[in-house]
Amino acid sequence: MQADLREDAEQEQLPVYLFTGFLEAGKTRFIQETLEDKRFNTGERTLLLVCEEGEEEYNPARFACKDVQQRVLEDEDALTQEQLAAWERETGAERVLVEYNGMWMLDTLYRAMPKHWVVCQEFFFADARSFQSFNANMRQLVYDKLQSCDLAVFNRFDRKADVMPWHKIVRGANRGCDIAYEDTNGRVRYDEIEDPLPFDKTAAEIVIADRDYAIWYRDLNEELKSYNGKTVRFKAQVATSDELEQGTIIVGRQMMNCCAADISFAGLVAVGCTRADIADGDWVELTASIRVEKHPAYTQPGPVLRIREIGVAEPAAEPVATFY
Repeated sequence: MQADLREDAEQEQLPVYLFTGFLEAGKTRFIQETLEDKRFNTGERTLLLVCEEGEEEYNPARFACKDVQQRVLEDEDALTQEQLAAWERETGAERVLVEYNGMWMLDTLYRAMPKHWVVCQEFFFADARSFQSFNANMRQLVYDKLQSCDLAVFNRFDRKADVMPWHKIVRGANRGCDIAYEDTNGRVRYDEIEDPLPFDKTAAEIVIADRDYAIWYRDLNEELKSYNGKTVRFKAQVATSDELEQGTIIVGRQMMNCCAADISFAGLVAVGCTRADIADGDWVELTASIRVEKHPAYTQPGPVLRIREIGVAEPAAEPVATFY
């Protein structure tokens, strides 16, 4: 086993290009066009891993790179590290393109990928006409694909339609990806809507409204250094533990990332609590300065709140914080 691990560690990284979305979303057409593009093909041996087959089929005769070997995987249980490693050896692949099944969670793929396989670009595709329905009925699957993509493409888009409903859904999962809208004639326009934060990050005291806790919590974790030394005021629930030092509490909110099945407590370490009347589960409003530092509650340096003021408060109107 140790020898196998050393061998895997010594392998060069294998780039993976990941294409996600639901059936008939346009993934096959995009991959076909990509493999026809000479700019993307300079002779690399390519493994094309197809995890679902729709009406449209690949035409290998038109590929710019002729050394493309396709493997089809229709059963999610068959997506294993052993199978992927075997296909890599068989094909001598120097890169991998994955057309992923939209009904499978991405974690299945990540667990199955050999350690030296690295996703370098991820694209999400959707039929604009059915996307709102997919999002309403299968939100967890949609969020799963949107949260890590580099580009979200909505095809068959009505040029006269307001892009905001699609924009909001994407930005609720992913603030950094590009968004493209392609009409039935193949004309593409890119989303240029700016999304200012709903709070003033430059204020002497950053005030977080109850409805904005999820957005602030995500921004705090994504842009941690920019909050170092800032002062913030917000409402949260208290969590206590015998393992915490005296005067240290955890403050946060139950937060929903994508659906009711994905609700967890998004908490932060707060030190300097001198209120003996504040108990586990209480709602409080606090003002605190933020310091990025090491703390036993974190696996790496994180935001530690140094409490300036704290008091018991009424619960938030919506106890679960969301991005909407």
